[in-house]
Amino acid sequence: MVKLELDQVVLRRMREDDIESVKAIIKEGCQGTENRLILHILTRPVCLLLLATISSVLRCFLHSFILALVIPVFLLIVYLKVTLPRSIGVLGTSRTYWDYVGSSYRGVQDETLPNPYTRISGKPPQGKARRRTKPKAEDRDSSPEIVDVEREKSAGQVWVADCEGEIVGCVSSEGDCRPGTRRLCRLVVGCWYRREGLGRLLTQSLEQKDRQDGARRVYAHVPYPSAVGEAFFRKLGYRLQGEVGYDEEKEEDEEQPQRAFLGFHVTKVFVKDLK
Repeated sequence: MVKLELDQVVLRRMREDDIESVKAIIKEGCQGTENRLILHILTRPVCLLLLATISSVLRCFLHSFILALVIPVFLLIVYLKVTLPRSIGVLGTSRTYWDYVGSSYRGVQDETLPNPYTRISGKPPQGKARRRTKPKAEDRDSSPEIVDVEREKSAGQVWVADCEGEIVGCVSSEGDCRPGTRRLCRLVVGCWYRREGLGRLLTQSLEQKDRQDGARRVYAHVPYPSAVGEAFFRKLGYRLQGEVGYDEEKEEDEEQPQRAFLGFHVTKVFVKDLK
């Protein structure tokens, strides 16, 4: 593990030249979560019953009990490996990691999120967020790229943690939610920088921005099962949607957990009211 100095981290909007780094770090975060979800699905009673039934049928045609047992499990794992990233996105959003980031970096200028550790230490961060200037009229006319405003809005915003030029983490805020609500997703910290407080910093800084923008509630879909993710969000004041103490007056804002093979829930919805 590499010691991370949080006061040297710049939290800024993703730029175009960050896209490949962000894709790589998200893919890294998907791998472990994806395997846990597959194991969770395979161990559901209904799924075990289905696999046992198929194995019994295959046993009538195959002379090997082991092959009759292994083949259905292997095929189901391959099917889930192919469909899970495309159907649920794995990290708290239905967007696939290779598709959604392409339009979310655009903006008039770079933005940054507040980093309270910088104020505490009194040290200026090493990384500098480059300020994007407005293009001239002739540049806009000659540019072949046409920005799809609606797609950019639905893609939301991707924020990266930049430490001395290296992308060490990211978090996203989806833009297709109901008015007054936000969805926090794709919270990933590089494997060498975990348990250093970076995930908490990304989450709380984004919450502060959403609060300033007028959001009253934020949701987070935590992969099921994920004891670490659940404990993380509970420490930050989130609560499981529907549990004791949930605000029934705001049930119209509820989000549905994501479902996968045979309709199994693969996420838990956590919610926090921004005050």
